[in-house]
Amino acid sequence: MTTATVSAAPTVPLRQDAGTIALVGLAHSISHFSQLLLAPLFPWLKDAFAVSYAELGLLMSVFFVVSCAVQALSGFVVDQRGPLPVLVGGLGLIALAAFGFSISQQYWHLVVFSMVAGVGNGVFHPVDYTLINHKISKPRLGHAYSVHGVTGSLGWAVAPVLLVPVTIAYSWRVAMLCAAGLALLVLAVVWLNRRHLQLPSSSPAAGAASPAAHAQGGSFDFLSIPAVWMCFAFFLFFAMSLSGVQSFAPEAARLLHGVSKDLAAMCLTIYMVCSAGGMLAGGFLASDPARCERIVGIGFGVAASVALTMGLADVPGAMVPVLFGAMGFFAGLAGPSRDLLVKRSTPDNATGRVYGVVYSGLDIGQAVAPLAYGLLMDHGLPGAVWVGIAMVQAVLIVSAFNVRRVRRTALVSAPA
Repeated sequence: MTTATVSAAPTVPLRQDAGTIALVGLAHSISHFSQLLLAPLFPWLKDAFAVSYAELGLLMSVFFVVSCAVQALSGFVVDQRGPLPVLVGGLGLIALAAFGFSISQQYWHLVVFSMVAGVGNGVFHPVDYTLINHKISKPRLGHAYSVHGVTGSLGWAVAPVLLVPVTIAYSWRVAMLCAAGLALLVLAVVWLNRRHLQLPSSSPAAGAASPAAHAQGGSFDFLSIPAVWMCFAFFLFFAMSLSGVQSFAPEAARLLHGVSKDLAAMCLTIYMVCSAGGMLAGGFLASDPARCERIVGIGFGVAASVALTMGLADVPGAMVPVLFGAMGFFAGLAGPSRDLLVKRSTPDNATGRVYGVVYSGLDIGQAVAPLAYGLLMDHGLPGAVWVGIAMVQAVLIVSAFNVRRVRRTALVSAPA
């Protein structure tokens, strides 16, 4: 048969859908929050531990290498055991990692707790998309993807807003304790409202796979779908772009365009808030699946143009936050359509596995890119950081259309 699609749940009351979307989004925000536990505090950590930019980038690489492995494996666990226990475990590990950072005394302590945080972060995409694709009614799927992306961007935005002021007022260790408390608070909210996150027993991801499902194919048959691997490649390049923005783009902009350290730190929040706004708009555009590739192309085309401007032009300092916001908005605009690319390539009974493998591309990209960008910074090449971001965003445009081409031409059998 041609590429299979995920069957959405029947139309249900808005209140029921809204409760699930809100809880999934809240948990997702902590996943993204955990990805920026360290990056906003690099100036303070660099002095506290006497390390280089490359060594700081390595902490993010460790986080995402571990997250990648866990993400691919957790998809199988979600398909077999259901999403709720996996989600609870992930939130708990993020809280533990933040507390561990707060008491770290040596660089290798940061490495260890980066691994713990990576394990916690690795469960979210298989959990979230399993819940969305199996519990949210079809007419609201685009909005569910949009809210999911928005809350993720807000999680990124909250990290520097919370951590930097607390660090300035008290210390980076107190900031990490606050981060641990926030993760525990969200864990409590999720647990108290867990009824919204339990799948019906008839759902393919509600528990152990049925004999009938196994009869349709092996657990790894989905790996033979070419579109799955094209989606994986797309998310790999997406992560390399995003990681550049999150890790060293603010510092590179400060060095290139003479903005203050405080303003440079806030540029990341501006990017993430504008990205959230773009995702809200993108949720309406994603209501027509036929145009999702074009939306991705336009969004990342504009974002790449902004990145080239930042890296090659003499930009007035006052314009730097504006350009961060513009790049964030157009990258966010492409977000819901990006998620729809994966949904249209996902077969029934393999939602957790497909999203685990595809989104592991995010973790691989975010593991490799910070180290590369950090080396560019250590060699005094902040402009090259921005040019690299622009080049990767250009590759994303080609990758999106390749996903559509492969999906339309490939003939595959329906996996379990």
